[in-house]
Amino acid sequence: MSEDVITVAMRQFRRVLGDQARPPQFIETVHGRGYRFIAPVSATMPPEPSVMLERARRPLPTMVSSPPFFVGRDAELAQLAQWWTTVQQGQRQVGMIIGEPGIGKTALVEAFVAHVCATEDVWVGHGQCLDQYGAGEAYLPVLEALGRLCRAPAGAPLVAVLRQYAPSWLVHLPALHASQHRERLAPLASGVTPARMLRELAEALEVLTAARPLVLVLEDLHWSDRATLEWLAYVVRRRDPARLLILGTYRPVEMMVHAPSLRVMVAELGHHPQYTELVLDSLSAAATAAYLRQRCGAQPVPTGLSQLVHQRTGGNPLFLVAMVDELGRQGLLETTGAARGSQGALAALSEVIPVSLQQYIEQHIEQVSEADQTLLEAASVAGHTFSVAAVAPGVAQAPETLEARYTALARQGRFIRAAGTETWPDGTVTACYQFRHALYHEVVYARVSAGHRVRLHQQIGVCKEAGYGAQARQIAAELALHFTRGHDAWRAVAYLQYAGENALRRSAYQEAVTHLTRGLEMLTAFPETPERAQQELDVQTTLSVALIATKGWGTPEVETVQARAWAFCQQIGETPQRFAVLWGLCGFYATRGALQTARALAEQLFELAQRLHDPALLCPATYMVGGICLFLGELTAARTYLEQGMALYESQRHQAYAVMHGVDLGVVCLCHAAFTLWLLGYPDQALQRSHATLALAQTLGHPYSLAFGLTWVTMLHQVRGEVTTTHERAATLIALCTEQVIPSWLGGGRVLQGWAMALCGQGEAGIAQMCQGLAAWQVTGAEIIVPYHLSLLAATHGSRGQAAKGLRVLTEARLLAERHAERWWEAELYRLTGDICLKQAAPDVAQAEACFRQALTIARCQQAKSLELRAAMSLSRLWQQQDKCTEARELLAPIYGWFTEGFATANLQEAKALLEELAG
Repeated sequence: MSEDVITVAMRQFRRVLGDQARPPQFIETVHGRGYRFIAPVSATMPPEPSVMLERARRPLPTMVSSPPFFVGRDAELAQLAQWWTTVQQGQRQVGMIIGEPGIGKTALVEAFVAHVCATEDVWVGHGQCLDQYGAGEAYLPVLEALGRLCRAPAGAPLVAVLRQYAPSWLVHLPALHASQHRERLAPLASGVTPARMLRELAEALEVLTAARPLVLVLEDLHWSDRATLEWLAYVVRRRDPARLLILGTYRPVEMMVHAPSLRVMVAELGHHPQYTELVLDSLSAAATAAYLRQRCGAQPVPTGLSQLVHQRTGGNPLFLVAMVDELGRQGLLETTGAARGSQGALAALSEVIPVSLQQYIEQHIEQVSEADQTLLEAASVAGHTFSVAAVAPGVAQAPETLEARYTALARQGRFIRAAGTETWPDGTVTACYQFRHALYHEVVYARVSAGHRVRLHQQIGVCKEAGYGAQARQIAAELALHFTRGHDAWRAVAYLQYAGENALRRSAYQEAVTHLTRGLEMLTAFPETPERAQQELDVQTTLSVALIATKGWGTPEVETVQARAWAFCQQIGETPQRFAVLWGLCGFYATRGALQTARALAEQLFELAQRLHDPALLCPATYMVGGICLFLGELTAARTYLEQGMALYESQRHQAYAVMHGVDLGVVCLCHAAFTLWLLGYPDQALQRSHATLALAQTLGHPYSLAFGLTWVTMLHQVRGEVTTTHERAATLIALCTEQVIPSWLGGGRVLQGWAMALCGQGEAGIAQMCQGLAAWQVTGAEIIVPYHLSLLAATHGSRGQAAKGLRVLTEARLLAERHAERWWEAELYRLTGDICLKQAAPDVAQAEACFRQALTIARCQQAKSLELRAAMSLSRLWQQQDKCTEARELLAPIYGWFTEGFATANLQEAKALLEELAG
């Protein structure tokens, strides 16, 4: 390990610990020796996850009770028990309980979980998808379940496992950490890809379930966000052992009409052995009769009552239970029994039983006082689960009075039940309640008049915004909904943007696009004012980040958004977003190969950073100018700018750029500087910089930056002629991009791997791999570096005797390079053209010599000594064949003599051998 690597690692340690080099609290620099840990050590440190997992093996108290009078689901319970047996054997299982509203999905799950908790030592987590928040709150039910488990008395082992194996998830559970700890955890989420989010939690749960099996219940997945469904699909496909049972519930009609993401997931996983489904039907007449017998106890069931109740309720368990509860409350069961089931008694009873569950709920609501109806309606606007503090402003009552009324309603067991308490950031401690079933919530919400609903949403939104204060962005999706339905569009747009930013931090890019696009749609209704322009600029800037992640930097969608944002910058003038928008535009045009446009924007970026006197901005501005100079073939300028960028780089200060722009600045400066050094004739220094590139990228733990660095390091090995290393690095790059879903660099990895395969004797397979890589590269909208890729394909064709194909590819490469002014590889394109001209059936010697001379001229103008050496060798070999050995030696010797390093590389060894031949 080099000293540079240790320095970078220590800098990372200090950043995580919040330490400074002067004066240090934890790590002291010992000059000439290394580093010393100086903080006091106590025995009160939390135990290792393995120790905590061992403690977690102790039995948990049973917290789940079985629903009373549960009948008619013996076969379904047996199916769940079979799933559980599979899980106990170490094989994960995802089971879906499917059925219409009120069919008993939740009751079945609760009965099964109660039985398991009574007989097994098991974790149980519960998450609820909410229809109000839609697809925007990424991983909502999973985070809810994790939060509950972590906050439970026995939750410390889970927190320890998440900290070690899934830190990017721990960041999104802020209630588990003090504010100073949240700040230390925040960098762990920087630049996390969606694939890493999926993998981290899956691995953490595999570790956790080694000590105790886990049942994870996710209800109402027809309202799920897309990110949660992607995680479920990922869990199903993993083959590692895990004693994990995930039970999901959903309504089939809602899935078909409103949940396309769930529909796709179910279709894809339908035949997977670790995914199963259980469809619930209505209860049979026999089950209805059995239920009535249980409810009547010693009292005989009236003749004909079972048939009447089953006919009227259709065997819907929720309707059945609610109806029998009502009959019991009114004493009608005893009255009917005393009448021995007479036709008159049953006829009277049939008038009491409503014809539908919705009608039943409506009747029940009408039976409570108007005051309580008002409270229930206000609660339904607050959500399926609501707090007293949120409802209070809308009903103008003291929280204490409200809590007493809601508690009384909960004790009646009709509509709501108690759901604990919650504490808001402003210190408010409020009681929470939950509607007993989603149908109750839906029916009550539908009763609220349109105007009153608007007022309530607005009041609830304002109340929760004030209660959360500076932390209101944590519940941005919820606030966006309340303000949208409360017709407070300005606030709604602001919170839609915050919700998009929250989704970006969770790498839930599609959810971010949904929120931000909705925000832009709402902004179109506003008049064109400076405030509206600034707000749209904020949203467009954030949306561009999400689109780059989902579409690629060079796609038309990204261009449209960034151009719109830049127009607003021009309209507004000086704005904090100006630098970010300029940076994004530079990246877009450079990716598309419009280098002159990118150059002009980069110079504006550099001037802006200098004018603002902000060191944090000067590093990315300097890098951008240097990177574009490299592609333009202005190598000495590129080296100067890139070295300045490296000098300005500080990983802690610039980590935000890895989140918002996808790649770490230190990594890009190092790898571009490495390639520039090789072109300038310093192959050993280039190799050293490439090692530093990978060391930094691996230390950061940022997959996209690692993929970027691996791409350029692999290219460096390719130009150095190191075939085996190129193949190995390319394989690593491809595996990383595949696992982390990074399409931007996957294509380049395949091109480089194909080149190495061809040189290892797999010519046709190598060419096919290169063609696939080129197609994948260009699908992302990228046109930069394509001439280099094409040159590798052309050289392979030439080496296999396919000169015509090689020349066609090189013509395409030269035209592309000319169109974009991409000059850095231009000399090599001419040299390769000359080489292949000599490999034709009828060699074109004159054309070849002209190409070699053109390559020499270009390389000398650029001071690209490595490419000048290659061109000189090609021309010297031609002259050698023409018996012009003196001229050839006089051409090659001075160039070879210029080099002071890299004598072990293929180019310099070939040059030395050729000079010896010419001297002989």
